[in-house]
Amino acid sequence: MKTRAAFVVCCAVLACVRAAATTRLEDSPRHREWVKVKSGQREVSCFITYPEVKDRAPAVVVIHEIFGLTDWVRGVTDQLAAHGYVAIVPDLLSGMAPGGGGTDGFANADAVIKAVSSLPADQVTADLNATAEYVRGLPACNGRVSVAGFCWGGGQAFRYATNRPDLRAAFVFYGPAPADLGRIACPVYGFYGGHDARISATVPATADRMRAAGKVYEPVVYEGAGHGFMRAGAQPDASPANQQALAAGWQRWLALLAKVNAD
Repeated sequence: MKTRAAFVVCCAVLACVRAAATTRLEDSPRHREWVKVKSGQREVSCFITYPEVKDRAPAVVVIHEIFGLTDWVRGVTDQLAAHGYVAIVPDLLSGMAPGGGGTDGFANADAVIKAVSSLPADQVTADLNATAEYVRGLPACNGRVSVAGFCWGGGQAFRYATNRPDLRAAFVFYGPAPADLGRIACPVYGFYGGHDARISATVPATADRMRAAGKVYEPVVYEGAGHGFMRAGAQPDASPANQQALAAGWQRWLALLAKVNAD
């Protein structure tokens, strides 16, 4: 019963945040569009937002949460574009829903969570590679690509860094580390909630493993913040700790993006 009650509360929270994200997107002056990206025999539906800048810009591939491609994560692409980045998020459930649709084709959030949790790792990697190649080749992009992910997507961003050596950086928001760290070529920056022991308790061991492998790993744990604070901190009834973590997380993320994309 407790699990079900928590799920109901989670759905209510998602609905509230979704409404705010939808409003943000509707009010945004930036160009945004849906594109289809070929990934082997698959066709991946992606949402992309462009910055209003004079010169070609770096890109960020955003990996959605376990909730699939939501308005909230589309809003993240808009926020990134507002700061000068071409931002693209693939719907990794493209073609996986009944009838061949994506996230919106599933009956409810529970079905989306189950489907995302069951995605084959190789398929996810192939879809991310296809998305990265697409955005890197755009005339508006300067060829520099970073990856960022949230929740389930945070773990996938960490894992993707083991599969793509030309990434500028990987930004992991409250996601677990993969088993194989030796192939990582880019710096990894972690963002974790202090009240999210399921993930944050693994950070010290991950730091030891990354150090032993000679890799750059800079984690920050935001005290008092819970899992998903980048979303939860935007809620009207957000806790002060989540609000502070949201603001600090964005400030740090943008500073790091500027650093890894500096000439």
